[in-house]
Amino acid sequence: MTCRARLLGISGSLRANAFSSLVLRALADATAHQATYDFARIGALPHFDQDLWGDHLPDAVCLFRDQVATADGLVIVSPEYNHGVPGVLKNSLDWASRPHNASPLKNKPVLIVTSSPAVTGGVRAQYQIRETVTSALARPVATPEIVIGSVNAKCADGTFRDPATIAFAMIGFAALFEEIARPSLSIS
Repeated sequence: MTCRARLLGISGSLRANAFSSLVLRALADATAHQATYDFARIGALPHFDQDLWGDHLPDAVCLFRDQVATADGLVIVSPEYNHGVPGVLKNSLDWASRPHNASPLKNKPVLIVTSSPAVTGGVRAQYQIRETVTSALARPVATPEIVIGSVNAKCADGTFRDPATIAFAMIGFAALFEEIARPSLSIS
């Protein structure tokens, strides 16, 4: 019997029917035979404030950090806003990155997918997300960048519809599942 991975899906957009959320759902459906998913609600998180850090974190922060901690890996699907990572996604990663050497992100495999109505597919945000999770000692998956250009033309009726992109993303998921299966090195 094969164990299915426990993945946390994080959409970098709060908009109802956001392209990122539609892509995330399509990828979850495509990998449902290999993984179970929990989905983060990053819009519920307060703005990161070091003064809030302590023994009594806000409930939404505790929930999100627990979701990160109990997941075998993360799947982040994000748009690119103004050539960068959306503030709400960066905020969530800041909450999950504390304390630096013992955060729930430490040694966590992460698959990053970006999208944009532009043909560049959010490639600039891709690198910023990778830099942030790497600095938090997570393990971004080494795979060709999964960037989805013209995402608006690939969504219809509340569904992401692009079999070629989903097939390409499966290369990244294979690397994610391999990374999950690999014992993590202790980073001190």
